Amino acid sequence: MKIVVLDGFTLNPGDLSWNELKSLGECEIHDRSPAPDVIKRAADAEIVLTNKTVLNREQILALPRLKYIGVLATGYNIVDVSVARDRNIPVTNVPSYGTKSVAQHTFSLLLELTQHAGHHAQTVRDGRWTKSPDFCYWDYPLVELDALTMGIVGLGRIGKAVAELATAFGMSVLATSSTPRQPPTGVQFVELESLFRQSDVVSLHCPLTERTKNLVNKATLALLKPTAFLLNTSRGPLIDEQALAEALDSGKIAGAGVDVLSVEPPPADNPLLRAKNCIVTPHIAWATRAARSRLMQIAVANVRAFLNGRVENAVN
Repeated sequence: MKIVVLDGFTLNPGDLSWNELKSLGECEIHDRSPAPDVIKRAADAEIVLTNKTVLNREQILALPRLKYIGVLATGYNIVDVSVARDRNIPVTNVPSYGTKSVAQHTFSLLLELTQHAGHHAQTVRDGRWTKSPDFCYWDYPLVELDALTMGIVGLGRIGKAVAELATAFGMSVLATSSTPRQPPTGVQFVELESLFRQSDVVSLHCPLTERTKNLVNKATLALLKPTAFLLNTSRGPLIDEQALAEALDSGKIAGAGVDVLSVEPPPADNPLLRAKNCIVTPHIAWATRAARSRLMQIAVANVRAFLNGRVENAVN
């Protein structure tokens, strides 16, 4: 079968190998695929792999040879899975590959908000320390995490990994979950409103659904302490970005760290790009080489299983 990768660059900008995928069939790999080129590029393919390139109803119906869609990520909202199901086309994703990396990045955002190491390192590079009248200085309040409360919205694999790191820092951990089971040691389940009221740090790790869209809004932000931090390494539309920017600029909360935005790449007028005490990283929590290598291995294994008559990690 012919395999077409619509947007392989972010998975493999050159430090990994496509050879294992190429061993499974004729393989055509594109760094990026603008929407007008998708049908043309995938026209002869039985297997199409995509990371963020949309495969909508019109496109799927225009690809009569298509037999399999593999999403090179965990989230699969870029594919119209119902249309694919109607055509008996399995859609697979890659779960679990980035758990440790995303948890690590979550804490990198938090540590920058609490210690501002990057900011202060830049002031030293700019020559400020050499001119200082004192042996030290700091421009922001420096916050110790020990004995603070971490609130985790969504206690799946990543949420649990973040909870483990929070516990290692001496934090208490509260959590909400759509499917609450016996909580891990040291984690207490509470209602969402209580979590927002009690937490010093709120970290989002829930999926994007109609129910969770704009979960963080003017009303929920009003529940937070003025010293609280908000973190999002999950999905951008979980947050009403204008409401968060207003809360930051008015000092209603202390800061925010986000790795995802509602539109990516963001338009220049996205309010979080200029909001006070807001750290924005360009959707890189998933992108350590170790995580991308695991993603590649699982994606290839999904294709191999399909060619052998099995469907693994199906989402439809």
